[in-house]
Amino acid sequence: MVMPILETAAAVDASRPAPLGLSSPPSGETNAASAPIGHVNVAVFAPDLERVEMAYQAPGEGWRVHTLPNKADGIHFGIVDGVPPGTRYGFRAAPEGGGLPVSVPSVDFDNDGGQPLLLDPYGRAVDQRGEFLTSVHMARDFDWGDDAAPRTPLRNTVIYEAHVRGQTMLHPDIPEHLRGTYAGMAHPVMIQHLTELGVTAVQLLPIHFHLDESHLQDLGLTNYWGYNTIAFFAPQSSYATEAARNAGPHAVQDELKGMVKLLHAAGIEVLLDVVYNHTAEAGPDGPPISFRGLAEKRYYRHDAHGRYLDTTGCGNTLDFSDPIVVDLALDSLRYWVNDFHVDGFRFDLAVTLCRDSGNQYDPNHPFLRAIAEDPVLSSVKLIAEPWDVGFGGWQTGRFPRGWADWNDHFRDGVRNFWLSDRAPAEAGGHGGSVAKLAQIMAGSQELFAASGRTRLASVNFVTAHDGFTLADLVSYDRKHNEDNGEQNRDGHGDNRSYNHGFEGRSENEAIVAARALSVRNLMATLLLSIGVPMITAGDELGRTQHGNNNAYCQDNPTAWLDWSRTHEAHSLFRTTRELVRLRRWFLSQQPESFPAMADDSSLQWFDDNGKRMTPARWNDPGVRCVQLLMGDEDSQVRGLIVINGSNHDVRMVLPEILSETGVGKRMFELRFTTSVLHERRKGALVASGERDILHANTINVYRT
Repeated sequence: MVMPILETAAAVDASRPAPLGLSSPPSGETNAASAPIGHVNVAVFAPDLERVEMAYQAPGEGWRVHTLPNKADGIHFGIVDGVPPGTRYGFRAAPEGGGLPVSVPSVDFDNDGGQPLLLDPYGRAVDQRGEFLTSVHMARDFDWGDDAAPRTPLRNTVIYEAHVRGQTMLHPDIPEHLRGTYAGMAHPVMIQHLTELGVTAVQLLPIHFHLDESHLQDLGLTNYWGYNTIAFFAPQSSYATEAARNAGPHAVQDELKGMVKLLHAAGIEVLLDVVYNHTAEAGPDGPPISFRGLAEKRYYRHDAHGRYLDTTGCGNTLDFSDPIVVDLALDSLRYWVNDFHVDGFRFDLAVTLCRDSGNQYDPNHPFLRAIAEDPVLSSVKLIAEPWDVGFGGWQTGRFPRGWADWNDHFRDGVRNFWLSDRAPAEAGGHGGSVAKLAQIMAGSQELFAASGRTRLASVNFVTAHDGFTLADLVSYDRKHNEDNGEQNRDGHGDNRSYNHGFEGRSENEAIVAARALSVRNLMATLLLSIGVPMITAGDELGRTQHGNNNAYCQDNPTAWLDWSRTHEAHSLFRTTRELVRLRRWFLSQQPESFPAMADDSSLQWFDDNGKRMTPARWNDPGVRCVQLLMGDEDSQVRGLIVINGSNHDVRMVLPEILSETGVGKRMFELRFTTSVLHERRKGALVASGERDILHANTINVYRT
């Protein structure tokens, strides 16, 4: 006899269709004293399947299956017994004809070959044994003690983008068994490095559970970066120590939570780079692992002919015009905040998450509105990568209030001024006006004003995980990605880099010195500009990837941080640390409204003669020198950033400062210079109206 598919839970049991995943049974369904061990409510969205059965294996027991008896609005649900924490499980289509909705012995899935079960989209952990993947039922216990979120204001935030594995794999002072792990990331040696540098937030490349693409496996490579998620609630287990992995998923979770707790204790926030735009199920011919086998037509975006629409370049695109996808992302985000205490998120290809049913970007998208109205998510840091690869995919500056954007205008403008413009300038031509650099150093106000946001919506960066490192920007004119196995076709070709006359590593002292100067200029521009700066891990040490600008598949020393501590590495670390401290000190002297509410009185521009910049000077491509006086006019402490982007020394006239009594003389103390004379000249005093020498292609920073 074929059992009917019931549309209500009451006819069979007291289960419920929400929340999705595994949860405690409804209150009152049974009393605690008589409840069987592992008594759980199971709910999975699978409208493509007529009947769904859950296969599960409790610790130390054999596999069993249970047909979920109820279905409503595409959700299959029921009460299942014998599912204690640590139970492995998955879903599959129940055979026609069904059977009673009770748990019965089943085949040995571990030896069944292939991937016979579908992962739970709401599963809290993934167990991987070869190609066989299962979700794992998890408990939520962890002793957070007195853990408290640092809640660093945006204006004081300095982000450090890092990879859990690559950060510590080569660190000689971290025990070998902790290298490349969550525990290694929170080791006292690493926390000391981060606190000495002065960063306030670590932004981790994806730690959601991911899979390696088949073409990488064929090449003997892996997806090192991890932008190929298959489970949005599960941590990447390979980043845990061997001891934690052997102990099981709970130990992996505890190690990750312990990392967050220790970083918080040091005053460092933890931000996660999250990839909700696509999944590891690849293109339409990819194997069903989870979403594709449960609700392919609902989870993925299709065109009018039923073909996959791809705005991610990864074969598939999650359809955020469907409420089930929006809810999945929101539930996942809340989980990471509530259960793992993370402090915010950077959204990979965020435009994809905000495309409507017509595949158009909508700044008022339901996903964005839901986050703004959510008491948990609206209180954490939200950072958009404001582009994808679809039509109309570049949306920098158009995300709503409460969000900050990766500012590619800043990245490109800084690289242009200090690097790609150098070649024509050194050939006797013009390198381009300083106007663009001035605009982005001031926080790109024009870019963000239309969305009702301030300069603090700009996440400034010169490098990121994707692209050249800072050292490679000044050493290579071309990408060198041959080791990726794609004949150097992958990776971006528009790098706006400058090798200073020689491609790659050089022993020429003049080239080495010129490159070091350019690196200091780039780092100084990043850390002295208005907005939220992001340092890429290793740039403070001069890390190189030997010209590889797409090291996503290089899980080896090419992409890992080099801690060999050369003289050059020590020098650059000290420079970066000094710039971070200078930034922090200056902001501490300003009103809380600065720089978000900066106006003409707190940002003043002068030319090399100490005169106000005019439109004619701004538009002159030969003008490569400018001075920026920063700070509230009522403050006794103001900062002066003096830039000489020309190829010759300039005698700059320091500006006279307006006050209520008119033009007044002020003394400027030199606090920092990118010149090699920094240590010799630091502390020099120059009066306003007097001249100071600014060497070619250098930056001076003064305080009044």
